[in-house]
Amino acid sequence: MKIFILILPLIFGFVLDWIFGDPYSLPHPIRLIGTMISGLERIIRKIMPQNEKAGGALLAVLVLLISSCVPLLVLIVSYRINVTLGIIIESVFCYYLIAAKCLKNESMKVFKAVQKNDTGEARKAVSMIVGRDTENLDKNGIIKAAVETVAENTSDGVTAPMCYMMIGGAVGGFFYKAANTMDSMIGYKNDKYIDFGFFAARIDDVLNFLPSRITALLMILSAYILKLDGKNAYRIWKRDRRNHASPNSAQTESVCAGALDIMLAGDAWYFGKLHRKKTIGDDIRPIENEDIRRANSLMYCTALLMLVISAAVRYSILLWVVR
Repeated sequence: MKIFILILPLIFGFVLDWIFGDPYSLPHPIRLIGTMISGLERIIRKIMPQNEKAGGALLAVLVLLISSCVPLLVLIVSYRINVTLGIIIESVFCYYLIAAKCLKNESMKVFKAVQKNDTGEARKAVSMIVGRDTENLDKNGIIKAAVETVAENTSDGVTAPMCYMMIGGAVGGFFYKAANTMDSMIGYKNDKYIDFGFFAARIDDVLNFLPSRITALLMILSAYILKLDGKNAYRIWKRDRRNHASPNSAQTESVCAGALDIMLAGDAWYFGKLHRKKTIGDDIRPIENEDIRRANSLMYCTALLMLVISAAVRYSILLWVVR
């Protein structure tokens, strides 16, 4: 029974996110990690101006250590005071680490703006969830960007944190989210970050390697469950899962494209520069606004499957440790 109690934070965290989503009005530990990254970057660039790659490596080590050790100490103290208190605090930590409802809410802002034929508002909404330039996107480009973001972040923002919480509880989740946040902030291949963000990008690639592939397989199963095109989801995943500069991003994006019978990716503008990118999927039918809803359904079904697997594996791990 005690072992079962220790898997509750993962389940409670998922349920809390399902109900409430990110509490924008409260301090968020991931935003605090982002603030820490920015502050450390300024300090390290001042003291190590000539060796950006080494400075970036130092930043990565410090961020991962601090982001893991602080919640670890909090949880050690909490569980020693009272097991119920520890469960509550770890559940809240897990809640902060899962971003399913936030992803759905932000993408549905795009959906609603497109539905009202407000292209300007749709561009503004999609600019909040993508890294590309959005000022010249037409309606189809806006929808495609939103669908791609939901597909890619099904792993990065939802299932990958659950994978690491499965192994190491909330501490494992914070370790992953710290790496993922670093990559999103400094992992760019531009003049400013090509060297400084090198280690952050590589760490994120390594940590996402298995979760992205597990998520892709679960997403294929979800396509069948939701009566989408599961057969095509598998076919496009096998064919296009490497059609991205990142070794991981096209894993879930290819499944989503196949399940919806649409074409994703292709050329895009970043910081005023055109980046030539391979397409993902086949243009079986034109993309439509409803595909944003379908991508979110696919994301939630995949997340539920991952929750069941994560809870079962975590229980097995804890049982093995106790024995």
